[in-house]
Amino acid sequence: MTINMQHNKTNMVNLSGSPASNELQELYCTILENLRPEVKRILDEWGKKKENYQGENFTYHVRGKEIKVRNFIESLAHSRIPKISVPKYEDWGEIVRWAMVENFPGEFPYTAGVYPFKRQGEDPTRMFAGEGGPERTNKRFHYLSQGMSAARLSTAFDSVTLYGEDPDYRPDIYGKIGNSGVSIATVDDAKKLYSGFDLTNPKTSVSMTINGPAPMLLAFFMNAAIDQECEKYIIENKLIEEVKVRIEKIFSTKNSKIPVYQNIASHQLPNELPEGNNGLGLMLLGVSGDQVLESAIYEECKQRAIQNVRGTVQADILKEDQAQNTCIFSTEFALRMMGDIQQYFIDNKVRNFYSVSISGYHIAEAGANPITQLAFTLANGFTFVEYYLSRGMNIDDFAPNLSFFFSNGIDPEYAVIGRVARRIWAKAMKFKYGGNERSQMLKYHIQTSGRSLHAQEIDFNDIRTTLQALYAIYDNCNSLHTNAYDEAITTPTEESVRRAVAIQLIINRELGLAKNENPLQGSFIIEELTDLVEQAVYAEFNRITERGGVLGAMEMMYQRNKIQEESLYYETLKHTGEYPIIGVNTFLSSTGSPTILPQEVIRSTTEEKEQQIQNVESFQERNATNCEQVLAMLKNTAINNGNIFQALLEAAKFCSLGQMSQALYQVGGQYRRNM
Repeated sequence: MTINMQHNKTNMVNLSGSPASNELQELYCTILENLRPEVKRILDEWGKKKENYQGENFTYHVRGKEIKVRNFIESLAHSRIPKISVPKYEDWGEIVRWAMVENFPGEFPYTAGVYPFKRQGEDPTRMFAGEGGPERTNKRFHYLSQGMSAARLSTAFDSVTLYGEDPDYRPDIYGKIGNSGVSIATVDDAKKLYSGFDLTNPKTSVSMTINGPAPMLLAFFMNAAIDQECEKYIIENKLIEEVKVRIEKIFSTKNSKIPVYQNIASHQLPNELPEGNNGLGLMLLGVSGDQVLESAIYEECKQRAIQNVRGTVQADILKEDQAQNTCIFSTEFALRMMGDIQQYFIDNKVRNFYSVSISGYHIAEAGANPITQLAFTLANGFTFVEYYLSRGMNIDDFAPNLSFFFSNGIDPEYAVIGRVARRIWAKAMKFKYGGNERSQMLKYHIQTSGRSLHAQEIDFNDIRTTLQALYAIYDNCNSLHTNAYDEAITTPTEESVRRAVAIQLIINRELGLAKNENPLQGSFIIEELTDLVEQAVYAEFNRITERGGVLGAMEMMYQRNKIQEESLYYETLKHTGEYPIIGVNTFLSSTGSPTILPQEVIRSTTEEKEQQIQNVESFQERNATNCEQVLAMLKNTAINNGNIFQALLEAAKFCSLGQMSQALYQVGGQYRRNM
């Protein structure tokens, strides 16, 4: 049957016969004329769309750039495997319904994915790392990036950094320096951490898991990227010796030593770099580009850097209150700074960096089931949207800078978490907020579940992680981290991380079905699960609304209580054995599957702790005068309702993390939980 509307109308008009056929013809024409324009458009375009996917190549555009993709790959048996499988519907009702609730990847409501095809030459792999000082984590980043077509870095910070403090000898700080995350206290630390990676290269993307002090860490990162651009300018224009003289003069005046990159944990000499690190980003350690270049040139480098950096800062203060607890500023002040970051991004055309990663991962890790995780996360996202709109921002100026972060467990609902999230977000952006196509596209990072890793039979953890990764890849996630099997008992080793990366690579590059990019579409159970989860999320939205919205519910501690109840339910079933976990409460080994003790526990060394304390003290000493001035400017900006993030970009050049935190406490207040 031909779908072209005009063609069908002509065919019917040319029919001749009995009065009954004439009556059918009139009825057909009446129904045709009464079809909604959207329905007519879907039916008119159906045939052409199918042809586009069935030809040799498919062409589409992203931000005005033409992208051509082959529609088929050839298997070892010489079968032509389609990248996008096209439904064989002929009934108009089935076609219209499918197009409105599913549709092809890259088309509203984006159930199957926000882009027509996956990014070519770049796997969704994004591996989490952070331990010790910046040099040790930099070495791990380069290890993880070896042989990869793109550098997709994800940064874990130690609890000292997460709470906005500087490395110190204080008993509640010293033991935590560089443990379970990297210690970052100054812009020099950030430069070392990401050295050797071109931060403005389209193939480089950096994610930072930081919330309370996110504005300060983002300021460190942006300054590191800006100074990299300055460094590239210096090299291109053969100014290395001239700049070196200027830097030596600056430090001679301050009677201070120039900072160096030194990985003490690996017993490396000063400025000895790990494999893969070409030294980019280290030339301007201890100084800022505007101290060695003319202001006009520096501004050019600055704009080029901030408009080209790719990545994400988590900065989701709502889920911190609800689940993870690393809040340091009052909620109102933290929201204001999030808004200031987004406003700065709009004013300076920062389009490739996400100002927030609206996170469900920590909600799930605290105990929430997949429906609650998704509902709370989307509700938080809509709360940010309403807040930014209340500040006068245009929906299409900020919605594309929002990203999401989910946990992927083993429950059935996780198979459709991305599908449901994309569909709900797209419909809300289009029909409630009037957002354009870019605003309608929900992009998310997903990480395999940490709470599904067990300290008994830890080798089985890789099996769970593989199944969770398969869920994520089949669901067209934009970015994926696979946990290492030994994370239940220690920080991952190089061996366990390599296995975790291999899980993704084997699925993406070896698994035949993964060559198809919409394998879930057309499955009865997937469609039913998608509808079930979507309706359950709407029901949770209603419960939140009844409590005064997200912020009102937070005051009642609704989210925290619900998470705790669901966590208790899971733990109860696990301990009674009603919820089977292989190697933990059933199918035990002959020895009873005891808890595994780690052969190697990775912790920061005493030398690394001392190095970080000495580095921050030296930084504060040589910048004491400038620091006092910029902190006064920072506080005045906050008091006078200026853009705090713009002030932080300047303050980060001369102040440590702890110094900026303390200054902002004075004008914005510290976090106190509502009991």
